[in-house]
Amino acid sequence: MDTRGRITKDGIRIYEDADFAGMREAGRQVAEILDMLAPLVKPGVTTAELDDFIREEIARRGLISATIGYKGYQHASCISINHVVCHGIPGPKVLQEGDITNIDVTVIADGWYGDSSRMYVAGALPRKAERLIEVTHEALMRGIAEVKPGNTFGDIGHAIQSFVEAQRMSVVRDFCGHGLGLVFHAPPNVLHYGRPGRGPVLEEGMFFTIEPMVNLGRPETKILADDWTAVTRDKSLSAQYEHSIGVTATGCEIFTLSPTGKFFRTWE
Repeated sequence: MDTRGRITKDGIRIYEDADFAGMREAGRQVAEILDMLAPLVKPGVTTAELDDFIREEIARRGLISATIGYKGYQHASCISINHVVCHGIPGPKVLQEGDITNIDVTVIADGWYGDSSRMYVAGALPRKAERLIEVTHEALMRGIAEVKPGNTFGDIGHAIQSFVEAQRMSVVRDFCGHGLGLVFHAPPNVLHYGRPGRGPVLEEGMFFTIEPMVNLGRPETKILADDWTAVTRDKSLSAQYEHSIGVTATGCEIFTLSPTGKFFRTWE
């Protein structure tokens, strides 16, 4: 149970300066693991093989997987291919030439949660998929640019939504970012759409994820019979990027930056 800091009127925990070190370490660990995946994502590889690597690397580092056992989930990652929006379950699926894949990993390091996801490509990248990936990453960074004390969560959502829709793509509304720290999911819900000035006001010491999901087609999703996998209803391609963020006195700190600069174009 997380009892650090204080709770705002909106139910959001405010952490202390010393807590940034824990989040920084958890973020570094998950970012390093995601870096290691880049050369492994290629045609002919199964998503189960990728998940096995992630599971073994988490154990090798003395970390804990946040997802194994979470609400019955039994994998160290979510791997979402092409029109899968999020929560794709690793298994015998073989990656094909041109598949785009989001890999989402969350680790626990000394009690702190590091949560991040990136896009990967198996083989040659189709141009329409490349454009989707570019827009999704830019949308995330525009949302992050709004993170500073005094702004609102509506400012973050508006920055993402307005940019994406100007590119004639759509923002998924069925899933959102979330608070984290010494727990996996906590207030606030970080919506990737919204109106400027609306929602809770950002304060120094808030920790949360921003993780926009962007579709080439319409925003609607549906959950498959496994009760986890979310797909686009119109079977259009979907992409996602996720960072864990801490609000500072003057802006924010991104805890999950790639140590090798491979967060965006992992395949290069």
